[in-house]
Amino acid sequence: MRPKTIPYLAALSAAVICLVTVFVLIHSPAARAQSGSFLVSQHGHSVGTASFKLTPTARGYASSSLVRVAMQGLTYALSKDERLTRADHLVQAQLSATVNGTAVELIASPQKGQVVLDFSANGRKNTTRLAEHPSAVLLPDFDPGALQTLLDVAVRQNSRDLWAIVPKHAGSIDPVQLATYEDMQGTLNGKPVTVHHLVATIAGAKTELFSGPQNQLLQAELPEDGFALVRTGFVLKPPAKAPAPPPQPASQTQPSPAQ
Repeated sequence: MRPKTIPYLAALSAAVICLVTVFVLIHSPAARAQSGSFLVSQHGHSVGTASFKLTPTARGYASSSLVRVAMQGLTYALSKDERLTRADHLVQAQLSATVNGTAVELIASPQKGQVVLDFSANGRKNTTRLAEHPSAVLLPDFDPGALQTLLDVAVRQNSRDLWAIVPKHAGSIDPVQLATYEDMQGTLNGKPVTVHHLVATIAGAKTELFSGPQNQLLQAELPEDGFALVRTGFVLKPPAKAPAPPPQPASQTQPSPAQ
């Protein structure tokens, strides 16, 4: 008589196939296709918009961002296109920005153990070479796509060895310290959502990041004075206030007036 192992093997094979399928879906580039639209605000008042789109390619991802800010004292426009590996490492980025009428162009790419930043502004060109860190994220101002990439890299690397390429002045590369705080609550398109709260410290400046269950960026409180990015349709629930202390018993002796 043949041993009755076929049903067991069939069930085991089905379980293995299911696990492999889940693994492929999680790690497949197609599973990472995403986009987002955000309001840019200062002290709660809308001053612009920002958006990003992440699209899978044969070798990784194509990421693009658009930012527009118009307010008293600041007119800012950003357009960024970059190519990333499947591990979210920078291959090349092209950035065009206008700040109060001054246009800046930037091409950033890793080359021979360095990150090379080629700037062009006011008819002048300048090249900065920085020490390469493969997981470094190019982080322009008000760019939700860059913050999303930072969140993705943090998940891959368990919040370790994080770096930011800051394209200000001559450019710099700085370590990112990422701290995790207690989860909060909010709504996205009217539905309740659990919100993860993190704080990224870059060159001494703190950015508060709020992400959803799929690690999607929902809101960012920027280090610039009162600026924030808020995903369209998202509302963060204020944290619960500590209860008021109980009233103290009235003192039998009245305090003396100040001398």
